[in-house]
Amino acid sequence: MTKLLKKAFEAASRLPETEQNALAKWVLDELHSEKTWAKSFAESEDILEKLADEALREKRDAKTKPLDPKRL
Repeated sequence: MTKLLKKAFEAASRLPETEQNALAKWVLDELHSEKTWAKSFAESEDILEKLADEALREKRDAKTKPLDPKRL
């Protein structure tokens, strides 16, 4: 455990129990969210690569049109 994390936990341990629980829930939710995001991103790499290849192929084969910002 880093010194900074230890210091944060020591400070948190002095909070009232309800605030400790709220902080703990927030930290756990953030860690879970980050883990979920990393997993989702890792799983989507193949899909994104295929989409990029398809877009490049369409551009190469002149199957694309210039983007008109006024029509967005």
